[in-house]
Order: sequence, then C-alpha cells, then structure tokens
Amino acid sequence: MFILTFDIGTTAVKSCLFNLLGEKNAAKGSRSLQLVDTAFGDYGLQILPNGGAEQDPDEWWAAIVDTSRSIAAHNPEAVSELAGISFCSQMQSVVLLDKEGHHLRPSMSYMDQRAGDLKEKYGGPGPKIADVGIPFLLKSLMQTGVVSASDKDPVWKYLWVKEHEPEVFQKIHKWLDVKEAIIARMTGNFVRSHDSAFTMLLLDKKDNKPAYSLPLIHSLGIEEAHLPKIVKSTDNVGGLLPEIASEMGLRAGTPVFAGGGDSSLSSIGAGCVAPGETHIYMGTSGWASAVTDRRITDTQAMLASVVGVQPGLYNYFAELETAGKCLEWVRDHLALDEINIYLSKTSVSDAPGCEYSSLYDYLSEVINKCPSGSGGVIFTPWLHGNRCPFEDSNARGMFFNIGLGTGKTELIRAVVEGVCYHMRWFIELIKKKMEIKAPIRFIGGGALSSVTAGILADILQLPVETVADPQNFGAVGAALLVAAGLGELEDLSEARNIVKVSSSYAPNPDVKAIHDRNYEVFKTMYKANKEAYQILNVTSED
Repeated sequence: MFILTFDIGTTAVKSCLFNLLGEKNAAKGSRSLQLVDTAFGDYGLQILPNGGAEQDPDEWWAAIVDTSRSIAAHNPEAVSELAGISFCSQMQSVVLLDKEGHHLRPSMSYMDQRAGDLKEKYGGPGPKIADVGIPFLLKSLMQTGVVSASDKDPVWKYLWVKEHEPEVFQKIHKWLDVKEAIIARMTGNFVRSHDSAFTMLLLDKKDNKPAYSLPLIHSLGIEEAHLPKIVKSTDNVGGLLPEIASEMGLRAGTPVFAGGGDSSLSSIGAGCVAPGETHIYMGTSGWASAVTDRRITDTQAMLASVVGVQPGLYNYFAELETAGKCLEWVRDHLALDEINIYLSKTSVSDAPGCEYSSLYDYLSEVINKCPSGSGGVIFTPWLHGNRCPFEDSNARGMFFNIGLGTGKTELIRAVVEGVCYHMRWFIELIKKKMEIKAPIRFIGGGALSSVTAGILADILQLPVETVADPQNFGAVGAALLVAAGLGELEDLSEARNIVKVSSSYAPNPDVKAIHDRNYEVFKTMYKANKEAYQILNVTSED
C-alpha cells in the first residue's frame, strides 16, 4: 500500500513515498514501512525587527508541488495506486484565509514573538504567575486545562492581527495552521486535526468530544466563525480537487487525511506509544516528550501535556526553540571555512539525508577530538529566545568560561553539549510529574550522529536508542495515520513494532562527574544573566 506524505518543516518540505509491507493482522514485528522515494524543497523564513517571523504560504505550496511532481515522475505506477496523502507539520503558526482559501497575509510562524503587548493586554492584568495575570490563568486552566503563557502562542498572534491589521481581520474566513492551509488548498475543506486545534489552547477540557471553549473565546474577542471543524488525525478530510491533482501530478480524488503536527506525530515516529515512553528530538528546534494518559501542567516551568494523535493519550512536552539551528549556526560561523567545500548551505533539520550525514559526520569528527565537558566551556542554546523552563524572548546564546587554551573544537563540542544539557533539564522536569521509561528514543537530524547520541546518553546518564531513518520520524508517523485511517492497522500502537531500533547507547559512568558539574553551572546561566539580556535585547518597539 503506497502512501505519500509531506513533512512541512520550518524552512523546507520533505516529501516521502512509502510502501506499507506485510499483511493486516500479520505476526508481531512482521510489518514494515519501506521508504520508496523522497524529494526536498526549501522556502524562506523572514525574521522582522519587531520580533515577527513570517512565511509566504505560496512558497510552501510551490515546494509541495515541485516535490510531488518529482516523486510522481520517478514512481508513476506507485503514485497511480496511492492509498492516501497525509502530513506532518510545524505547529502554532497563524494562517488566515478568506472564503476562497487564499491567505490574507503571510503566515505568522511559531517563532513569531511580536504579540507580547496583546498577552499583556488580555492575559497580564493583576498579580502574575509565569508572567500571566492570575485571573486569566485561573480562568484558562479551569476551562481548558492549559494557558497561553508565551508571547508566541497563537491566540496572541491572532489578536495582534485584530488590533494592528483590522482591514485583514475583517476578511478572515478561517484561522488555520500550516498543514490545514495546505489541506484547504488541496480539498477546498477547512478543518483542524484535534492535536492542531489543541495548540490554539482554546479547547474545552470538560467536553467529551473536542470543542472550543466558548466562554474563553468570547472573553478574548475571538470570532467563533473563524474556528474550523475539528477532526481526528486519521480522518479522510476530502479528495484532491481535479485542478490541484493535475498541478501536483497526482490522481484526482486521492484521499487526503488530516495528519498531525510534528510534536504530536514525533511519538508515533519514534515508536513511543504507551504511557511513560519518552523521546528526544533534535532538528531545527528540539524537545523532550513523554506519553501520558492524563493532563499535566507545570505553569512555572512552561510544560504541559498536549493532545496526541492516539485517542486518550497526551504528550507531556517541553520545547527548546533552537537545537539543530545552533548547529547550523556552528556550520555558518565556526566551521564553514572547513566544510563549505563539500557541503551546501542547507538547513540542518530539513535537508535530505546526505546533507544531514555530511554535516553531522564532519561535526562528529571534530567533536571526537575534544574530551567530554569541552574543557569547561558552556554554551547556552537560546539563539532565538527560549520557551521552557523559562519564557524569555530576550534570552540569547553565549559561550561561557573561554580561556587562552580554548579552540574551535571545544566551542563546537560545547554547542552540542549545551543542547544536551537543556534536554537533561527537560527530562528532570518531566520526571517531577510522571514516571518515564528507559531507554530514551532519540530522533531528528541530531540522531544521525552516533557521537551526538553518545553524548546525549552520557549527559542524561540514561540509555538512548535511535531508530532507522530518524530524520523521517514525522513522515513515518503521517504514513501510519493513513494506514490506521484505512483500517490497515488495528490502532496506532502498532507503531511500536513497525518502527525499528537501529542503535543503542549506554551512558559512560566515567564522565558523569564532569557533566554533572557542567550541568549545574548551565542551569544558573539564565538567572545570572536575565537582567543583561533585558538591557541588551529589549528594543524600542517593545
């Protein structure tokens, strides 16, 4: 059974054609998902002086069309037999469409942080917890179980448009996210998958079925008509329109499934499907996520359980804004003179496997020349602010404790270790609220490097496992959604047997003391420099 998926990342789309092998209800472990072909297309991300981060949805579409046509040209028979199309996508963007499905302005990315004044206006009055007014926090927690505590949360961006671009606001038909805007273009239907709707942080926690919290929506001045129908990730949401199918080189009427966001599909793509099973992702961004069967919120540390694609299960989730992005920074500013000879300047997180391999292989070679602990040099991976365990758009990356003997190898290794220290911080916070199961699954471009995987195991002092094609976790998860939606899988828990472990890494006890020392210092870096970040990075517009 052939399935086409579109993994819509921060700066690129990776389109994957899969073949689900094995018979339905076959023996445990006998089914597999074969990657038949891939195609890659990139697009821009515009960072604005006022904290905005925007993308042109037409560029997403152009990349999807180009990659789809490439796969169709190389695999005509498979494409003619497509069972379905699905998506894995970046989340918490704001895409505003008119009745014809045309976008009214550029998409406001999950990285967009210009709406802090609206958070202050609607959510900030009175005494505060986690920088949110207590009255709003309590109202939101009572009605939804979560709270929009970040400047980057979608509701504030939507309200920013209402306040600053009223002419655009008047024309809004639906408020969607990235993949939903693509679905609308493909099918003419306006929907949101349950996990995507949850990231709006506006769903009624008391309703037996997914529904928006009308009291909260009305109190914020959100137009109910702007909110689309909520569907399951495994739902068939329409067929490809004839003109769209022709443009993509595909068959008209091919079923399109709702798909899921990267943070919710990551568990499926990692093979983590039961409570306590935990994974870490390193791509453009990074996160740690544990499967749970209950709602959990840590407002002080900015963690929350987010709706997953498995009914009744959540992902207790902590996000780092820049993870692989830090390695791209290393490539461009510390190592480009060495690697530009054979490596194109392509996004770490979204590039094809060869690009991943080239970059990570090179960095791994350099890192291996430096002992654990990077000679005491510590790097903070907050190149575009931070969300968890503290929310501060003014936080920035830095190297600490550089000496005369510090060289490029120490700096490069410190970047990788800094990202891993932040992941350890996440794991410790998750363990305060729930039990986790080892080993930890490791996915994303970072998992392509055995050295990085080993460093992660050493810093966590937990065993780590990588899976086959770890950079394709989202596409794998999206493909399994189609299979489940068509009844080819009994349920998504079968992902545990389909997603295969490729390598295992045991922590080295000999370096535990070094990493424990560095980690304790790492955790102090933000508090010690918070005031300096404010002085240096608060702009006049703020």
